[in-house]
Amino acid sequence: MTPPEGAQAHYRALESLYAAAPINRFFESRLAIPAAGESRIHFTVDQRHFHAAGAAHGTSYFKMLDDAAFYACNSLVTDRFLLTTQFSLLLTRPMGEGPVVAEGRWISGQRRVFIAEARLVAADGEEVARGTGTFMRSRIPLATLPGYAAG
Repeated sequence: MTPPEGAQAHYRALESLYAAAPINRFFESRLAIPAAGESRIHFTVDQRHFHAAGAAHGTSYFKMLDDAAFYACNSLVTDRFLLTTQFSLLLTRPMGEGPVVAEGRWISGQRRVFIAEARLVAADGEEVARGTGTFMRSRIPLATLPGYAAG
């Protein structure tokens, strides 16, 4: 099998970077970047993510929305790691146990600052949350990060 080239190699390397992040040991999740400016994270909510009232804690919402929006933007940047500078959340309904998909989509920006939105969709097809984030280029080269394996 021929290794991916160009944009596809970058997308696969970002997926590898996501999988290697220590925070993801706490979440059963998988990132997929199907195209420039798009991302999807498939994850499963279980009782480890619950607050005292028996539904997912807000940290789960934030993490998956932020990651989906972040990777949608970083799919457009091949040399530097982006940083979240602002993120707004709208939680529309409680999230219980089960599979959820975080969908990220780049909205604007291509030089220094990027804006993306993301939404969480539960297994029943209903949106449970959405968010909008602002991301900026850092000084951190992607190629120096453990897990980023382009090509």
